[in-house]
Amino acid sequence: MTLPEVPPGFYWTEESWGAALRCRALDPIAQHLFTTRQLQLPADEAWRALAAAVGVAGDHVVSLNQVHGRDVVVVRDTLPGERPKADALVSDRPDAALVVRAADCVPLLIGDGRTGAVGAAHAGWRGTAARVAVAAIEAMAREFGSRPEDLVVAIGPAIGPCCYEVGSDLVDAFAAAGHERYLIDRWFLTPREQKMRLDVVGANRDQLVLAGVREQNIHVSGLCTAMHLDVLTSYRAEKEHAGRIAGVIRACPRTNEVSRGATTVNRS
Repeated sequence: MTLPEVPPGFYWTEESWGAALRCRALDPIAQHLFTTRQLQLPADEAWRALAAAVGVAGDHVVSLNQVHGRDVVVVRDTLPGERPKADALVSDRPDAALVVRAADCVPLLIGDGRTGAVGAAHAGWRGTAARVAVAAIEAMAREFGSRPEDLVVAIGPAIGPCCYEVGSDLVDAFAAAGHERYLIDRWFLTPREQKMRLDVVGANRDQLVLAGVREQNIHVSGLCTAMHLDVLTSYRAEKEHAGRIAGVIRACPRTNEVSRGATTVNRS
């Protein structure tokens, strides 16, 4: 397998299952990675390998029943006993790995070097219209005192506008969600004599900037899932045969850690 080139802010590593993608700017803040199709989730041994790769116990991987919304799970002293219905996770626990899964949707990993808090979000077009990435950083601010200008965000592989043909109903959905017209025109592209396409990665990046994240702190892998099927996986291209890649992040251990309470689900 030949790994595709990535921007200077990203690099490939070799894990127990094969290749993984990491972001240099997140390295000093949190253990993290994006998997490839070589890790066959949801097999039990795959979850254990993922936990080991970021240095947590196998039963301390927290994942979600993703529903394409904007709800955020706050992971504190008690880990969820089953997968909550939500599309984002935030925590400052160094012994818990937060995981989102995707097969074309946008996986986002968020780190705060000042407070040590981390987050992970899953943004398909519905989650993007609902501003799930913004909901995640708002939860980090509310629960852990994070400031948007201190956050570093890595946007992993997702379907690109080169391959994401959509209909006008999505434009209507984004308008109904209250997005400004100039942003909708920026996110929905109509190349000459081609169908409309959605830049879902660009939409998430713009939403983060509008929410106060510094543009230079948002790092985009630039890998289209539908264009790299030997390494990644795409529901658009593979339908029911598509697997899932994962984005995983864990807070780094910090001194004088303070216990903050129980796991809750925020309805942002």
